[in-house]
Amino acid sequence: MEYRFLGRSGLKVPLLSFGTATFGGGNSFFKAWGNTQAEGASRLIDICLDSGVNLFDTANVYSDGLSEEILGKAIKGKRNRLLISTKATFTLGDGPNNQGSSRFHLVRQVEESLKRLGTDYIDIYHMHGFDGNTPVEETLRALDDLTTSGKIQYIAASNFSGWALMKSLSVSERYGWNRYVAHQVYYSLANREYEWELMPLAIDQHIGALVWSPLAAGRLGGKYSRANKKPAEGRVAQGGSPVPDKVINEEIWFKILDVLDEISKETEKTVAQIAINWIVQRPTVSSIIIGARDEAQLKANIGSIGWQLSDEHMQRLNKASYNDPIYPYWHQRQNITLNPLPPGVTTNS
Repeated sequence: MEYRFLGRSGLKVPLLSFGTATFGGGNSFFKAWGNTQAEGASRLIDICLDSGVNLFDTANVYSDGLSEEILGKAIKGKRNRLLISTKATFTLGDGPNNQGSSRFHLVRQVEESLKRLGTDYIDIYHMHGFDGNTPVEETLRALDDLTTSGKIQYIAASNFSGWALMKSLSVSERYGWNRYVAHQVYYSLANREYEWELMPLAIDQHIGALVWSPLAAGRLGGKYSRANKKPAEGRVAQGGSPVPDKVINEEIWFKILDVLDEISKETEKTVAQIAINWIVQRPTVSSIIIGARDEAQLKANIGSIGWQLSDEHMQRLNKASYNDPIYPYWHQRQNITLNPLPPGVTTNS
């Protein structure tokens, strides 16, 4: 397993990490992801640890806390061998303060997550989304206090816009508080918008990307094709996709699937392994979060690393997945020499 620094922090994380949203199946949305219980979760975690995958990602809202509970049971006696990433911000529970990134909400959610996980500290704590109602200073001061107390080791953002992340970094710098070291983002061949602003920001500010849904909710997993664009099984068909249909450009998606199939035959790797390996070679990526319903799927996903696509393969995938950006990004890309991103990110070649 390759380990990379998480942004400019001193923490090394595995190139692949394991997402536990498949644990629990506590409501209709997450049941479409999976319903792994403690015994099965323990076996999956052992496979991960044996392969060097020692970072496990969850969130307080995954199956209304059940994912954290099952993860806590499954790692009992193994805590010193692994890292835990969890999140808060979205609605959980009843009452007027049951959401957001206020001090009130975050302090309570950290305590509740610690109980469910059966641990006394969280390695990486994410703001699951940006809270535009709470002052950034309140959020970051609360996180700094929680970090100073030892309940959190590192803080991170998730699903932020560029201005919100940059403002947060600026506030942390101004007051000398702990800063976000990572950004958990959606990034896949099917949707490369991360490259438009968030990737340049991450390069400039040394923010590590933790990539979620690298297979576009299974759309790049090998089940889909031009002839079978709506398979009956999987999260998309069952209404559990975190990536909505409306953001998928079908014409580009089919081009990607065609090239993935060609490269799969040339390399003897699966379509899913190729789609994940493409992300491995992209700038700013610290870790890619993989999920699995069973052991076979997990082992196949772990097989996405330990090898590299050729430059020619990368260029073909870059070209197939390219989508013209919106303003002002298309205007900025007219001046390639002024853009800090490497070739293949800023152009369709």
